[in-house]
Amino acid sequence: MRIRQQLLLAAMLLFSYAYVLPRWADWNQNSRLNLVRALSEQGTVIIDRYVDNTGDYALFRGHTYSDKAPGPAFLALPVALALQPILALAPVQAKLDGLAQAGVFGATLNPAGSGIQREKVQAFIILLIVSVTVSALPTTLGALALWGLLRRLGSAEQPALLVTIAYGLATMIAVYASSFYSHALVAALLIGAWAVAIRPYSAVRSILIGLLLGWVVISEYPAALAAGVIGLAAAWHWRKLPALGWMALGGLPPLLLMATYDWVAFGTLLPTGYEHSALWQQQHQTGFVSLTYPHSDALIGLTFGLYRGMFVRAPWLLLALPGYLIWWHSGRARAHWWVALLAPVLLLLVYGSSGMWWGGFAAGPRYLVATIPFLAVASAPMIEWLWVRRLARGALLLLILASAVLTWSEALARQSFPPDTILNPWLGYTLPAWQTGDIARNLGTAVGLQGALALVPLVVLMIGLLLFCFYDARHSAPACSVGEAS
Repeated sequence: MRIRQQLLLAAMLLFSYAYVLPRWADWNQNSRLNLVRALSEQGTVIIDRYVDNTGDYALFRGHTYSDKAPGPAFLALPVALALQPILALAPVQAKLDGLAQAGVFGATLNPAGSGIQREKVQAFIILLIVSVTVSALPTTLGALALWGLLRRLGSAEQPALLVTIAYGLATMIAVYASSFYSHALVAALLIGAWAVAIRPYSAVRSILIGLLLGWVVISEYPAALAAGVIGLAAAWHWRKLPALGWMALGGLPPLLLMATYDWVAFGTLLPTGYEHSALWQQQHQTGFVSLTYPHSDALIGLTFGLYRGMFVRAPWLLLALPGYLIWWHSGRARAHWWVALLAPVLLLLVYGSSGMWWGGFAAGPRYLVATIPFLAVASAPMIEWLWVRRLARGALLLLILASAVLTWSEALARQSFPPDTILNPWLGYTLPAWQTGDIARNLGTAVGLQGALALVPLVVLMIGLLLFCFYDARHSAPACSVGEAS
């Protein structure tokens, strides 16, 4: 795939992610946004001024703080600082007042709330821009990194493209790439580090891997397990002892940032935000920050349950199971085979040990988003086997299409993600929303389109993406194997 084609693919993915606007009153996003605003507007980590918009906060020594891992907020801080002088301009302030008075966001409001105000509109604009720059953009780059990784592992052009598109548009990656959560960002950081690790050794690459994996740790603490697997596999693949030292050096800046934040906020170098959470104290005080041991109901619920099951929403990821076998028997890149297997298994076991494994209000098992890059890579051998068989190719495309429909239908239902009180969100939330045309606000609704009609531009773009990519991939280049890359 040439650079021009990569840029077009990136533009299409980024547009798809940016098409769905972030939720207006989402506690998880607001908790991080509050920290970003406190740092950029007041130079403090205390969120007392903003805390009314969220229940995800920590109480400590008479003040409130975000209880989230700070990595995404740190990435968003330069963006927020750059926006400050722009949003302070008189014409911009007048435009914000006009938006507030016009009630553009009226359909998304809580009738019992305080209504539209200039500060709320300003906060939403900041949320929108940081969601694109800190979540959607890294996710897009992560998809390109996935394509490169697949090619270096030996996948042919068209199957590698299909996996990349399925990863970006037919999994929960697409859901959380549109929001200021940590999940899509962490998945992008992991796949980026993995794509670097498969290339020839250099000190610079080792430092870059350390930086990416360090940011994984400060963005989603349990994902440190997957980060460790990638780091060890890189050192093993390179057979270079200094690689570990360079990776440790690269990971030091983000870890120092986190330690500084925790010291200023909670008087300790260790991440303890969840220990001081104002809500769900019973769960957080159980075991180690809600973690005990893997529970069968959680493991089944995270994988095959209607409530939060990943494979119910993206069944094409099940192709990873035979994909592992095909890959193993090929004998190629064994160190990276272990990465593809161990990283998702460890994350599943950790989140299956949590007393809050379902993740509150969510579309699917949001905690498992970080496992998707590894499952996507593992699925590639099976997808390539199916692709060369004409009848099987049609079934494969239908499976991925079904996954895309399931993923997007739940993600777009209503103005918030399904509540954790609805055990069957398909019948109790998603289907009623589509029947009444209650669709999450998006760029289509912003220009006046209503209900499902607002999604027509997005669907047309997705179809165009598929047609272009597979027409162009007829002129495929030879696959680059790991051995050739080394």
